[in-house]
Amino acid sequence: MAVYVDDVRNPFGRMIMCHMWADSLDELLTMADGIGVARKWLQKPPKASWVHFDISLGMKAKAIAAGATLTDKFGPVEHCARLDVASGDPRRVHYGELKLAGVAECRERRAPAPDCLLPKPDDLTDIP
Repeated sequence: MAVYVDDVRNPFGRMIMCHMWADSLDELLTMADGIGVARKWLQKPPKASWVHFDISLGMKAKAIAAGATLTDKFGPVEHCARLDVASGDPRRVHYGELKLAGVAECRERRAPAPDCLLPKPDDLTDIP
């Protein structure tokens, strides 16, 4: 089952929410039913950018325990871009490829510096 949850933390009343989506509607609804998320909370176009649920952090923990994959905040954009690429429509394919390149660039900027660039404790011995 390919179900995903992201690491965003959006306040909603007294709750903190994130997103849950899947490669197919059947997979998404199966996960929602399995963790106790009511189907009435399904969000889909035109009111939402993509088919997903906003779920609480408690439901996120249940989804991960049930096999959902944790992604970063760029996961939904990447998912929509992959759908565009898979569509076969030349304009959507091009747009999806641009979005995927943008996601890769954003992730690269956020990546921690490689160990080789960080000072080692031995390098700091000559500092007064």
